[in-house]
Amino acid sequence: MSRTTTAAANRWVVLVVLCVSLLLVAVDATVLHVAVPAVTEDLRPGAIELLWIVDTYPLVCASLLILFGTLGDKVGRRRILLLGYALFGVASAMAAFAGTAQILIVARGLLGVGGAMIMPATLSILRQVFPDRRERALAIGIWSAVAAVGAAVGPLLGGFLLEHFWWGSVFLVNIPLMLVSLPIGRLLLPESKGAGDGPWDVVGALMAAAGLFGVVLGVKRLGGGELGPFTVLPLAVGAVLVALFVRRQRRRAQPLVDLRMFSRPAFSTSVGCIVLAMLALVGLELIAAQYLQLVLGLSPLETGLRLLPLTFAAMAAGLAGARLLRRFGPRRMVCGGFCLTAVAVLTLTAMGGTDNAGLLLFGFVLLGFGLETTLFAAYESMLSEAPQEQAGGAAAIGETSYQLGAGIGIALLGSVMNAAYAPGLTSVPGVPASASAAAGHSLGEAYEVAGRLGGPAGVALRHTARDSFVHGLHVTLLVSAGLLLLGAVMALRLPRIMQCESPAAAVEVPSPREVAESRVSA
Repeated sequence: MSRTTTAAANRWVVLVVLCVSLLLVAVDATVLHVAVPAVTEDLRPGAIELLWIVDTYPLVCASLLILFGTLGDKVGRRRILLLGYALFGVASAMAAFAGTAQILIVARGLLGVGGAMIMPATLSILRQVFPDRRERALAIGIWSAVAAVGAAVGPLLGGFLLEHFWWGSVFLVNIPLMLVSLPIGRLLLPESKGAGDGPWDVVGALMAAAGLFGVVLGVKRLGGGELGPFTVLPLAVGAVLVALFVRRQRRRAQPLVDLRMFSRPAFSTSVGCIVLAMLALVGLELIAAQYLQLVLGLSPLETGLRLLPLTFAAMAAGLAGARLLRRFGPRRMVCGGFCLTAVAVLTLTAMGGTDNAGLLLFGFVLLGFGLETTLFAAYESMLSEAPQEQAGGAAAIGETSYQLGAGIGIALLGSVMNAAYAPGLTSVPGVPASASAAAGHSLGEAYEVAGRLGGPAGVALRHTARDSFVHGLHVTLLVSAGLLLLGAVMALRLPRIMQCESPAAAVEVPSPREVAESRVSA
């Protein structure tokens, strides 16, 4: 019996292992959110360094997903996945004991490399061991629900650790997960490769990585208000490299990524919906964590608990996703998810300077359910439209769109937030211009400046900064709602019904190479 046949027989066990892999990455993506104030206080990073600390992980991860996704198709997805585990553990230890902002940024970059190894492998192996679309939809629902669990565990666990330990402990939680995942994955996961026999396009992979890095870096600096050559040059070079990568792939007989997949409306629309969903929403969780801690004065643990309903709602949407998809179809499910999320975002504009627990609970529940509904249906449609032999490339495209949307979203929403926040601090009575300029960088820095000033001027600066932050939050929420409604319009291009193969059609005819490998392994 071949490894692929064994994996198909034990596909639900394989799914559990893949979900643990996803949990490893999902926890790290959110665990830092509640620790940002503590990191700011200890390492004293500048405004740009703080953005790098948060944004380096998705930036590096987005840049390398196509490289490692297609490399996994060539040399083995399981092999790349296990290497990703090891690197993730080493980088987590480095981040935990970082003594400067620069070292933490480097560690977050290495975590991004590990994440780029892990994420495409989990989706491509899932595509391989679940050929039937009905079962695959259920598996993707469980997979996405685990992502929501990681999103919940991250802030909650981070808040608990910050109550008892230093901020670096939030990274140490990755190491036990890695120590469990590495030996179990080595024993249980099947090796899986693509069908291509040609050489791996090293030049194309590097062009994609460098191009995506330049594009996201340029947009990130542009979002931070930087308009100099160090912003325009990476953006321009990155765009040129991405264009050359696309041209190269179209001309090659055996491309890294079969760009003909984008000619399928369901595939290209699903990718666009994933980008828009993350572009609109990823920065909100970071801003929400700062609002809960700095405006409402909640502790990190209390902040994690307040964000928990959002994740429980996302878990529920993921588990119910397969049934909802069969009943409503991809078009109505993605469009409805976008609209529901937009309603949630608009509801949260009622947040003010005082705590309104009921409003936050209602808004976060709608936000979690709507977002997960959108992402689940978009991922399922994208993965089902891709040929099985292109599973690694398709998974890499999906994860690239997710991380690209996340990286650009943090920069875009961060710039919107800063543009709406900073002007309110320019003319605070009794506050010098230099202090106002420093306070305009972030709310945390404004509190520090107010503490140093003291007296009536410090009190006035603190109140003004808090009110300006709330105003900036409202503006950011309105921009997010507009992006979400744009996504709802885009989703109208998706198929109306979920088209499933018949059991006979779902049986795949093995290639001569697969037959030979099966005989050898038997």
